[in-house]
Amino acid sequence: MHYTLFQFSLLLSAAFLLILLARRLKIAYPIFLVLAGLAVSIIPGMPVINIEPDLVFLIFLPPLLYEAAWWTSWNEFWKWKRPIALLAFGLVFFTSTVVAYTASNFIPGFTLATGFLLGGIISPPDAIAATSVLKSISVPKRIITILEGESLVNDASSLIVFRFALAAAVAGSFSFQQASVSFVSVTLMGIVIGLAVAHVMYLIHRFLPTTASIDSAFTLISPYLMYLLAEEFHFSGVMAVVSGGLFLSYRSHEIFTDGQSRLQTINVWSTLSIILNGLVFILIGLELPTIVAGLEGYSLSEALKYGLLVSALVIFIRMAWIYPGTFIPRWLSKRVRDREPNPGWKGSFIIGWAGMRGVVSLAAALSIPLALDNGKPVPERNLIIFITFVVILVTLVFQGLTLPLIIKALKIQEIDPMLPEEQQEAEIRLRLINVALNRLEEKHAEAIENNDLLIGLKAELENHLTHTNRKLECMDCVEKDQKELQVYKRVLKDVYRAQRLELFHIRKQKEYSDEAIRREEMQVDIAELRITNR
Repeated sequence: MHYTLFQFSLLLSAAFLLILLARRLKIAYPIFLVLAGLAVSIIPGMPVINIEPDLVFLIFLPPLLYEAAWWTSWNEFWKWKRPIALLAFGLVFFTSTVVAYTASNFIPGFTLATGFLLGGIISPPDAIAATSVLKSISVPKRIITILEGESLVNDASSLIVFRFALAAAVAGSFSFQQASVSFVSVTLMGIVIGLAVAHVMYLIHRFLPTTASIDSAFTLISPYLMYLLAEEFHFSGVMAVVSGGLFLSYRSHEIFTDGQSRLQTINVWSTLSIILNGLVFILIGLELPTIVAGLEGYSLSEALKYGLLVSALVIFIRMAWIYPGTFIPRWLSKRVRDREPNPGWKGSFIIGWAGMRGVVSLAAALSIPLALDNGKPVPERNLIIFITFVVILVTLVFQGLTLPLIIKALKIQEIDPMLPEEQQEAEIRLRLINVALNRLEEKHAEAIENNDLLIGLKAELENHLTHTNRKLECMDCVEKDQKELQVYKRVLKDVYRAQRLELFHIRKQKEYSDEAIRREEMQVDIAELRITNR
């Protein structure tokens, strides 16, 4: 037990150090972690690490999906629902079908059932890998929204395809009509269960006297409750977590009624996210020796040939789907042309190229049982796992490393008619300041007259009002305004460093209690956070 914990601690520490190194080298950390895991795995004498599928599906997947759903804008998700649905459902089924027929015709030993098994496994891209690349580059927000929206749903659709294909491969029979009906019921009931659990959690947050720590704890429990309850009844746990997460995210302003709960929950989830993602991607690389050792009946070169063939195929399929899926509806429907701006070929190309596969595919492959109902081995199980690994490696490394270069070369521009983010933030801030000043005037005018602190608050708000109005009036002076803001932030950060150093000296002098010092330190942290986010 102690040795296992020691291994886990070393693995986690290595993942964090590699993430820091990836940031220094300006490489998306999922790619860097996979390559590092591969490098470590081939060192002689290294212990073999096996990924348990249940570890991914039960421990990693629910919180990662929940976090993605939480940070997804429902308005943006709904706005781009057509391209998201085409990718998350249409492309998944199209990829599964093409891979199934290709594999059954070109890979010896593959049947249509095992082909669909492989297709369902490798059809969903991994959004973490794509967005970790895109967020470090200037790219239109709609592209990130579509990719993140696709990833929220495509895990569910691909895992359902995988489940039906696995049932057909194991049982030896398949009914398309029954599978279609089951797909709809599994998806819809997963959504219902997710919304039901989310509504209960909403009521708890909203009407019971919770604390910041309890609020954070409930957000950690929620995705597991949604996922496990749906899976217990053989419905889609993925859709349960996604629907529940979107609901709670939309209601977050009612759930977190104070700043401490919101900030603490954000910090908890950002820490958990980096831990889970770091472990997931380094484990993919470390799995190589186990996967290669499992190859039986195929030479490494032969298996690698099939893996590269399928990798090229899934890249081609996605690119071939993107353009007809984008432009044919625009040609056929005036409503689509009116409601959605023309994405152009550049934006479509980036979405098509951002099809990196990840840990869900590997976990699905590893979860294939060893034997059929009749006791015979599942045909081509080990080759399916190896091909899946090659597809993950090729798409993650090749597409992931070339994606930033392609984006810079294309110089894609935002086409959404929405206001620039900076202007939106300034207008929202202006409305909030006006609400605060009006509330002070209407309800607290008498208190302000006799309270120096409230007088100072009002003066500070009026100062912010003047600054924000000036910023809105001078949106054309962005460059000058940005330089002033950078100097302002730099000076204030230096001031905060001096204050923290003084707090350190105060603590050494032992004249004041640690509790008082920590409270003042928190005030400095909050002030710096406010400046950082401006």
